[in-house]
Amino acid sequence: MGTGTGIGRVRGLGSAKTGAHHWIQQRVTAAGNVLLLIWFLISLFKLPGLEYAEVVAWLGQPLVAVPMMLMLANLFWHLRMGLQVVIEDYVHEEGTKFGTLLLLNFYAIGGAALGIFAIAKIAFTAGAAS
Repeated sequence: MGTGTGIGRVRGLGSAKTGAHHWIQQRVTAAGNVLLLIWFLISLFKLPGLEYAEVVAWLGQPLVAVPMMLMLANLFWHLRMGLQVVIEDYVHEEGTKFGTLLLLNFYAIGGAALGIFAIAKIAFTAGAAS
């Protein structure tokens, strides 16, 4: 085993054991996104119209609000994992990388929380508006 080249120093050490987990998570969330987006599009096409009152009444149903919340959480989680890979690959300074990943986590968690709150508010007040 040589010490002069990068490949010579790492040959025989094996993997870091973290990449496969991240890769599998990305594939699972992608599959979840496909299923939930198909459900979402079919549900929208089944609505008689897209007027505000109809959509609010539709979102007020528990069997619609819960999958919508799951879809939002899954979309933001998938977005976070994909952008994390981009940041880790292309941002080389450790301090900048840490700060960017921190902002990404705040954005993903905040966006999902805001969307879930909006859906919950519509779902819980849909009966009062009718």
